[in-house]
Amino acid sequence: MPKYTGGEIICKYLIKEGVKYVIGIPGHGNLPLVDAFFKNKDKIQLIQPKQEMSGVHLAVGYYRITGKPLCVFTSIGPGAINTAIGVADAYVDSFPCLVITGDTHVHMRGKGVLQEIERKKDSNMPKILEPIVKRSFEVATVGQLPTIMQRAFNYMLTGRKGPVHIDLPMDVQASDIDIEIPLPLERRSSGRIMGDFKIIKKAANLLKSAKRPVLFIGGGALTSNSSEEVKLLAEKIGAAVVVTMMGKDIIDNSHPLYCWSSGSKGTTIGLNMTSKADVILALGCRFADETASSYRQGVSFSIPPSKLIHIDIDPHEIGKNYPVSVGIVGDAKACLLQILHELSDYSIDYKRTDYFGEIQEEKKKWFEFLDEYRDDSKVPVMITTVLREIRKFFDHDAVIVTSSGNVQAQMLQELEFYEPNTCLTAGGFSTMGYSVPAAIGAKLGSIDIGKQDRQVVALVGDGDFMMTLSEISMAVQLGLDKIFFIVLNNHGWIAIKDLQQAAFGEDRGYGTAFEDNNGNTYSPDFAKIGEAFGCYAERISRKEEIIPALERAATSKKPAVIEIEVQREYPFTGSPAVGWWDVPKPAYLEERRKVYEEEIKEEKL
Repeated sequence: MPKYTGGEIICKYLIKEGVKYVIGIPGHGNLPLVDAFFKNKDKIQLIQPKQEMSGVHLAVGYYRITGKPLCVFTSIGPGAINTAIGVADAYVDSFPCLVITGDTHVHMRGKGVLQEIERKKDSNMPKILEPIVKRSFEVATVGQLPTIMQRAFNYMLTGRKGPVHIDLPMDVQASDIDIEIPLPLERRSSGRIMGDFKIIKKAANLLKSAKRPVLFIGGGALTSNSSEEVKLLAEKIGAAVVVTMMGKDIIDNSHPLYCWSSGSKGTTIGLNMTSKADVILALGCRFADETASSYRQGVSFSIPPSKLIHIDIDPHEIGKNYPVSVGIVGDAKACLLQILHELSDYSIDYKRTDYFGEIQEEKKKWFEFLDEYRDDSKVPVMITTVLREIRKFFDHDAVIVTSSGNVQAQMLQELEFYEPNTCLTAGGFSTMGYSVPAAIGAKLGSIDIGKQDRQVVALVGDGDFMMTLSEISMAVQLGLDKIFFIVLNNHGWIAIKDLQQAAFGEDRGYGTAFEDNNGNTYSPDFAKIGEAFGCYAERISRKEEIIPALERAATSKKPAVIEIEVQREYPFTGSPAVGWWDVPKPAYLEERRKVYEEEIKEEKL
């Protein structure tokens, strides 16, 4: 029987799982593990983020393209804690990632060794990540590692997916044991969870009776690869397809039944469809507050009287925020296939219905509204102008990545996607700093599935970009091509400025502008920064400059940083808010407070 150290057990098990990359920064708390990666560097590649949070975002971007999780490793202390934002983002949006953090030697726990957290409990760092992982394992002996590795992947990849944490003492990394590396699938379930057939039949009958059916699609539908089933069911029953942020690209957005998004960042067509539906089939979604317009009755939803069929892999999401007529625990794809089987003898010519005509009219009104809102002559350009130009330029299968901010909201409202898993965005945790590393992960993933020439685009605001701009070094180090970092520079946290002004008054906007000591607008020259990192770079501000700049970037054979100056004066900065969101108004703003108190009476919690 071979003898392996703890670091070798982990490395060799990752290789058996088909993990191609490990992402991390060497430190004194993980050196034996890093040395095991060195010994196996021909089989597993080490990628160097400049901040550990970015490593997790990269792993999530990679998973969303390939369906394969990666491993992020850290040293003890600050490096381990740095992962928290990335881990929380993965946890809320239900994406797997294995995070291995170095920790104190077992025999030195509680001594207060360098970077140990021990005042309340010896080696207490795992407590920080505990609320944001599916499971945390604290290893005490090297012999535990084979089973722990199997269990970690089992937790990550079954049921509602998510990140898993392994706390790995330094001495356990270096100690050895005679052991065989187990086969990954020996203790893992396979297959999909199907819905109870009696409840499926009830759901199918309810859909048959619907005159205004809506398929309300969340990220769980994409995770289960159910795009084709969503399209088939929508066409069979003539249902409007309305999406959450995480379900944005479930079907071709140009499909005649695609009705965009509902919620506070939604569209008029999406809100009309969901609020006036008689039957809603919700698939893999949480009904979070932004999606539900803070549960204000009749804005996003009218449940009841609308009847809700809710399908989710996590039973705790069903009935959590809205009462259900039918609640089904199961995999989205499996349950849709069951419903389609029940409806095998049923179909309508949906294009001949009055409901279909209404959908087309609502779509027309929404795009006319956007056309009236957009002013392409403005300099600097509006974000909406940028979105239209980049959609003209980039391929239909280009992956576009966004973080929290105005560009994310406008992406949701107006940017078309044509293939599943091409819209990557930070969803429920609304994370900034996500786009740059996630785009790098998406590019690596595209290469690994044989799409070397696929374009990957990170759309970022300037504040967002500054959080993780150091990670463009990874793109250069990895020699990536056809990856574009498009920086929409409005010199501040303008999404928050817009919210302040909308909620509290046009004289607001405190703390959101980037200014120097003299009150002058401040911004780094991002194009020069990109060039200094080794990227192709340009700085532009006019509509007619956008496509030529992208053309030059596309032929540069380098990662590209395109800085675009965009509007920073309300209302030309962001997207029109057509839903509602509960932003409390201070009591001293008496008139606004009165209106707010009346509005929250309509929240149905």
